[in-house]
Amino acid sequence: MTLNTPDTPYELAIDFGGDRFPVSGSRPRLSWKPPRSAAAPNEEYELQIHINGQPEHIALVVGHLLVDWPMRPLHSGEQVRWRVRPRAAAEASAWSTWHAFEAGLRDADWTASWITPADDPQIAQLPPGTRPARTLRATFDTPGVVRARLYATALGVYEAFVNGERAGTTELAPGSTSYDRTLYAQAADVTTSTRPGTNTLEIVLSDGWYRGQVGAFRKPAGWGELRAARLELHLELADGTSQIVRTDEHWTSAAGAVTRADLMDGQITDFLAARGPALPVLVDAVTAPPIDWSQAPPVRHIEDLPCRALSRLQSGAWIADFGQNASGWLRLTDLGPAGTRTVIDHGEHLDPATGDLTTAHLDCQRPGDPVTVFVQHDEVTSSGAEGETFEPRHTVHGFRYARLEGGDAWLNTSSLTMRVVHTDLRPTGTFACANEDLNRLYDVACWSFRGNAVDVPTDCPTRERIGWTGDYQVFAPTAARLYDIHGFSRKWLRSVRDDQLDDGRIANFSPDGRRIKLHTDARLDSMTGSAGWGDAIVLVPWLLYETYGDRQVLAENWDAMVRWVDFALTTARTARHPSRVTRSAEPLPHEEFIWDGSFHWGEWGEPRARAADGSPIEPVEDGPDGWMSADKGEVGTAFLYRSTATLAAVSDVLGRVDETARYAHLAERIGDAWRTEFLDDTGRTTVDTQASYVRALSLGLVPEKLRDAVAARLAALIREAGTHLATGFLSTADLLPALADTGHTDLAYEVLLQRTSPSWLGMLDRGATTIWEEWDGIDVNGDAHASLNHYSKGAVIGFLHTHTLGLRQAEGSVAWERFVVAPVPHPSVGWARGTFDSPRGTIAVEWHTEDGELHLTVDVPPTAIATLVFPDGKELTVGPGRFTARRG
Repeated sequence: MTLNTPDTPYELAIDFGGDRFPVSGSRPRLSWKPPRSAAAPNEEYELQIHINGQPEHIALVVGHLLVDWPMRPLHSGEQVRWRVRPRAAAEASAWSTWHAFEAGLRDADWTASWITPADDPQIAQLPPGTRPARTLRATFDTPGVVRARLYATALGVYEAFVNGERAGTTELAPGSTSYDRTLYAQAADVTTSTRPGTNTLEIVLSDGWYRGQVGAFRKPAGWGELRAARLELHLELADGTSQIVRTDEHWTSAAGAVTRADLMDGQITDFLAARGPALPVLVDAVTAPPIDWSQAPPVRHIEDLPCRALSRLQSGAWIADFGQNASGWLRLTDLGPAGTRTVIDHGEHLDPATGDLTTAHLDCQRPGDPVTVFVQHDEVTSSGAEGETFEPRHTVHGFRYARLEGGDAWLNTSSLTMRVVHTDLRPTGTFACANEDLNRLYDVACWSFRGNAVDVPTDCPTRERIGWTGDYQVFAPTAARLYDIHGFSRKWLRSVRDDQLDDGRIANFSPDGRRIKLHTDARLDSMTGSAGWGDAIVLVPWLLYETYGDRQVLAENWDAMVRWVDFALTTARTARHPSRVTRSAEPLPHEEFIWDGSFHWGEWGEPRARAADGSPIEPVEDGPDGWMSADKGEVGTAFLYRSTATLAAVSDVLGRVDETARYAHLAERIGDAWRTEFLDDTGRTTVDTQASYVRALSLGLVPEKLRDAVAARLAALIREAGTHLATGFLSTADLLPALADTGHTDLAYEVLLQRTSPSWLGMLDRGATTIWEEWDGIDVNGDAHASLNHYSKGAVIGFLHTHTLGLRQAEGSVAWERFVVAPVPHPSVGWARGTFDSPRGTIAVEWHTEDGELHLTVDVPPTAIATLVFPDGKELTVGPGRFTARRG
């Protein structure tokens, strides 16, 4: 490894996304990596900024992370080039390379109308999942064009074409948002697609997240009744004039080749379908929120996976195996003679008895309701045209296997490709070690997150595909080590704020297509506002601040954080669990801070004990109904403490002195209440579960004098379980760090390397290529259960970064200004190496053991300080550069 930091600032960026070029709002923030010569985080820099080719005055700024825009606000479409250099004491250093971006079309400057397919009111009456796409079309004449920018968005999912050429590379545009309040547009350079003379513009529009099916029970999204699109094409002409082509009453709509499109159910394309009559569009028949520009990178086609195996079933159907469970769709390049109909179903598993595709494990049923059958179904009918390709861009699937029917004579592995599609997140972390099982686990967990980063962080890419707050709250710290999740998370948090209920509760998932804040029912209402889920509104922004140094993300989420925490505090004060009412008619003094009287998902997914015949035992006597009403006050109060303490820290960063004192005091009272109610003076919790001890240790709820006793009890419970974990959704990610940090390193590795269920390596031994929702996602008989791509349990690979590799941010550090390298070696891992591309530059760590000594090499980027901790407890603090040492 070599520390290869340039001598000038590098990796210039703005805090906005974009497709082939960055597109900003009016005041983007600027960031860059400091040069090798940088000594302090708050050095002064010079910025040189050109707007539309005109040089502006040089601006002086301090720091290099998320620097406020130093010029006037940008106007729509302005092109910016900028570069930066340190302001040295004697003379200026060399300039960086130029970075370019453009300002998007501001909402007030849009002149295009919203246009709706003429027959959409009738189409809206069809059941969700059966509705066709429609093609919106217009022509325009233009002389020679020197620059063309297409700005577009939709209520639905759209693709835009100029003279038959697709605009940009963004998939599933405009993305998933809470459409009542937030809508993003996309910009594309279509200069090479325009030509002198007559040109054609087309928009293919389908339901998408706006009006399609939502969640496990495939309810219709409630954002609006009619689909619509809005587009402007801005042309700079060769003679120096300009021209704007926009959606208006002159456009037409017609049926096209996409005869059905739903993000969940799938897409049907008939290349022989007659183009319908061109009908006038409906103009401004919808109400939409202001148009904005996203901070997140777009969803894109990321890579292709070839068909690994193609087998024939007795029925005549083919099974294609792509070797990896992922998010995307199938691309077919040979569709056969005209009229050939190919039917494709997608799934995660094959029936062990028949070898056929099975998706029954993803079916869902509420008590008293019919089964919601899981479907991921595409069809294509060939026109026989040479080079015809099927690629269903108006749906997305989670799958490893595809069953194909109808392509007998021409189907082959070379004609089938899995197109992996998800948000184009920039990788920031690497890891490898001497243990191949752990390397494979790392890879599997990464794939699982990738499959669930489809514009928003979803729970699974199959059954539900919704942005559960608890899932991302659990995994976000690990995700931040794997990818740059800054803009991705900010975009999602905006939906979390948009969906917040009036009483401060956070919806279970966002964007919330069910729109519980407006159309609640008794069941949904009773299950909204859970600890560990709603706390994402506090914990995720704080993670972004700690990781990227983004103070603004705290400010923009402040009101939502306060409303959530105040809801939880009020509920703790005013509602009591029946068990405590039975204990004492009047609340005990500390119960004011026990959050037990409202619904919590609790330690969801704890491995269930099994009877002698192997059948699972319900965790509470009264089955599911009993679980719903069970006392989960230990979990609720612990998370109330965590979020209140975090809110005090947020207040401090934002300079809110009174709130800092208030929430710090409240956190202290909540912690005392938790200890009074749930922890005795010997270090035993009243619930006496592995999860409760992990939570007590990881959230700092244990008095120092009881820390060893609490850790010992956790270790004892693990041993009693046959060295198996018994933690659930909210605590599994913290289990191994809690053990290693309290002197139980060997046990932590034993649990990590356990092969019998429940265990991570047990998943791998049964063929997992992504993390399963249940530990026995594929049981000993080869049968599948629940989702086979549920990324939350994959948060364990954070331990590989923080403990096996030994790289973690120092407590109280922001944006990796200070970090600790403290490897935790084990006989099963003789070496490890990894990197993290921090906001200050790349940190690299490599170590191996030899003759009882640890050989350690660390690369420290500019403006950062590292503390190296050796197994013998000795510490060494080093500055930027490379450090190599060996110690016993």
